Amino acid sequence: MSGTLAQERRRQVVRQSLSVAVATGAYGVSFGALSVAAGLSLLQTQALSLLLFSGGSQFAFVGVMAAGPAGAGAAIATSTLLGVRNGLYGLQVARMLGARGPRRALAAQLTIDESTAVGVGQPDTASGRLGFWVTGAGVYALWNLMTLVGAVVGDAIGDPRRYGLDAAAAAAFCALLWPRLKSVDAFAIAALACLVAVLLAPHAPAGVPVLVAAACALPAGVWRRARHDPRPPHHWPDEAEGEVP
Repeated sequence: MSGTLAQERRRQVVRQSLSVAVATGAYGVSFGALSVAAGLSLLQTQALSLLLFSGGSQFAFVGVMAAGPAGAGAAIATSTLLGVRNGLYGLQVARMLGARGPRRALAAQLTIDESTAVGVGQPDTASGRLGFWVTGAGVYALWNLMTLVGAVVGDAIGDPRRYGLDAAAAAAFCALLWPRLKSVDAFAIAALACLVAVLLAPHAPAGVPVLVAAACALPAGVWRRARHDPRPPHHWPDEAEGEVP
């Protein structure tokens, strides 16, 4: 998977992947504590993280358990939108990974925001594959470990936001995004998407602001040939050398 990478480059990708995994996985303590507080058992809480492994959908499920049938509609809608988002991620990473058989099923389980962002953010396919697998596996391991910690000692820890854990994942995404803002167009699209997400966040279900903000990038597809934005990082084997994907 990463044999063609230079040792130094491999270390850089692994370091970046693990930093994102730590920042994201740490917030699993919040899910564990909230899940037990909503009435789920330790085993049920752990099963959600092991099998579902989708932070937004897990929090939505716990919200239904806590609020009762009254909140089921919004929670189901939120989970559905988050599932659609992960499906779109799958289209993006499937070609990059080229996984088959059991590895394809494993890749589907590990396709989340963080693994996708680190993978597609690399400058070549080998680095992208390594970044995806290390980030996905790291988040999976730490999310489940911290879910267990939160479920067992959640009351003793208190509100995880006191430690800044709710902002850690967002900070990691900003660190991934910043190096890719190499043009005025990129900065403008990122700023517009940020504004849209901030305005929608207080009023829309979780996951919806991200999907709507992503639509801000659509005009870039119209302008791209006439502007000077950098080419996407991945150049796939079946693309012509001079072709703009």
